[in-house]
Amino acid sequence: MIPLWQPSEQFQQNSNLKSYIDWLIINKGLEFGEDYHQLWQWSIDQLAVFWETIWEYYEIKSYSPYHQVLSIPETDTMIGTKWFEGATLNYAEHVFRNQTDAYPAIVFQSETQVLTHITWQDLEHQVATMATYLRSIGVEKGDRVVNFMPNIPQTVIAFLAANSIGAIWSSCSPDFGTKSVVDRFQQIEPKVLFTADAYSYNGKIYDKTEAIQSLIADLPTLEQVVYLPYIHSDRKGDNIPKSVLWQEAMNTPTQHLVFESVPFEHPIWIVYSSGTTGKPKAITHSVGGSLVEHYKALGLHQNCQIGDRFFWYSTTGWMMWNYALASLLLDATLVIYDGSAGYPNIEQLWNFAEQAHITHFGGGASYYIACMKDGLNFVNSNKLAKLQSIGSTGSPLPPEAFEWIYNFVKKDVWLISLSGGTDICSGFVGGSPFLPVYKGEIQCRMLGVDLQAYNEEGISVIEELGEMIIAQPMPSMPIYFWNDAGNQRYHSSYFETYPNVWRHGDWIKITDRDTSIIYGRSDATLNRGGVRIGTSEVYSGVEQLEAVKDSIVICLDKEGGQHYMPLFVVLQDGLKLTPDLKQKIKNNLRSLFSPRHVPDAIFQIEEVPYTISGKKMETPIKKILMGVPLEKAISKGAMKNTHSLHYFINFANENKI
Repeated sequence: MIPLWQPSEQFQQNSNLKSYIDWLIINKGLEFGEDYHQLWQWSIDQLAVFWETIWEYYEIKSYSPYHQVLSIPETDTMIGTKWFEGATLNYAEHVFRNQTDAYPAIVFQSETQVLTHITWQDLEHQVATMATYLRSIGVEKGDRVVNFMPNIPQTVIAFLAANSIGAIWSSCSPDFGTKSVVDRFQQIEPKVLFTADAYSYNGKIYDKTEAIQSLIADLPTLEQVVYLPYIHSDRKGDNIPKSVLWQEAMNTPTQHLVFESVPFEHPIWIVYSSGTTGKPKAITHSVGGSLVEHYKALGLHQNCQIGDRFFWYSTTGWMMWNYALASLLLDATLVIYDGSAGYPNIEQLWNFAEQAHITHFGGGASYYIACMKDGLNFVNSNKLAKLQSIGSTGSPLPPEAFEWIYNFVKKDVWLISLSGGTDICSGFVGGSPFLPVYKGEIQCRMLGVDLQAYNEEGISVIEELGEMIIAQPMPSMPIYFWNDAGNQRYHSSYFETYPNVWRHGDWIKITDRDTSIIYGRSDATLNRGGVRIGTSEVYSGVEQLEAVKDSIVICLDKEGGQHYMPLFVVLQDGLKLTPDLKQKIKNNLRSLFSPRHVPDAIFQIEEVPYTISGKKMETPIKKILMGVPLEKAISKGAMKNTHSLHYFINFANENKI
């Protein structure tokens, strides 16, 4: 296969990865040349040594020495693994050691606010003021501080202030349903809530007053609410219990920004699983684990450099918000946008990229697919002159979207397809500035990630579809799930299938050139004649047709070892699912892939059910179609569009599978 992109010699030589490799030669006597795969192999063969070099290369500041890099428990899981025992540090302190007047700390724009630059000096002053206020109301190391604000500078300020004290952060986006937020925050008993009056999306204002009042009533441990009149600046918060206005808190006499040192394994934040079929898991990550992982991921795999402008379109409820914030560790400018990616039109984020001089642009795969279907074309313009890389995650990016980016967005851009998860707040597979980009393929397994594809016998395979597993621990794996007695939910989430091996729940193929292809969630497997098929192939074959806007496919087990695979499609406005279109869909799947990919039946729907974080809900829909009661099949609070369930409930009642 011919690559879509090859890194130039200059690009490789100027990369952070080359600088790190040169450092290894000088300081460790290790030589890898420009062979990324040899470097990766060393990083997993010498796991503790590798992570110690990350510590040293990025000059991690610790208030006390560590006495051991890695300690793995003698159990059948990685739970309880210790990293850099004895070290004490602070995440926010590593952010603020990058202060400069040469470029801004944050660039921000929203549907309602013009492009704004925040200097490092101003950011430090605001963080110091908010930290002083939090200390004044009794916030201490280990207290939980939660957020219900959109992706705006104040959210970054609130996180850095809480983190500087050693408090534990947790966040939900204001587009979450109230019950969904309560299900998350109630578990962790927060002391302080940051919230905003409203948010804007798609040109509409969504008032959150009632939701905030309900949330406060359901969180009895709250002692203080910091209320930001974000949309309605004249609001005083009089109807919000326990509240102080953001500006009042920011009037606190400012003390110097003080950083509380905490143990390496001290919690930094609590993030949540989607909760589609039960109470969301409160996944707790460590300060030190997140710090060293983010230096590696954004430094070596995203090539985020001094003065770069790093943007990833996200809400404050998705782990990519945490991931993007880490660009501040790398001396870069964090670029954030609050609003809809499609308002006032689908070019909005690309216009923002031009205006904000973005160098690293990230988004969900579904966004690029939507842009492709809309026929966007920038390749002959100078619109994205500053753009060095485009990142994609959230779901597999199909091969045709790879080609669209190089044919119609920018020919010389580095496309980084990334796959990881909330589970580690980073990526397992991602980009390398030393490697070519092939359509539909992720460039590499990331350094320090012992990722393999297991077949049904639990044997590592190449060029075969397999279960994605991680065979050795990573620093950013959860330290625990909050309130998980005996680590029962933690164990059942990853370690029930293979002893001492993390099963992530994705289908993956490692190619013979060491790239990887994600085929979707393994718990949504399509079993056709005993052959496992990933959902991403079906979506790729169906959604490349202009008539199809979106789709979801399910495979149901029947008696006698038989299977029934229905496909549900959302068509472009005004179109109907005719016999001709059905045949075109089937022909496309058969010619692109195989007869096994052809569904047993095709149905037209209005909307595909999605989680709040934008993932198709194959497994819950499969349960509904199998007759599982709705309340056991799905948690509506985890959904973006609950009304989309009505079709499938009726379908299950009318079609006894």
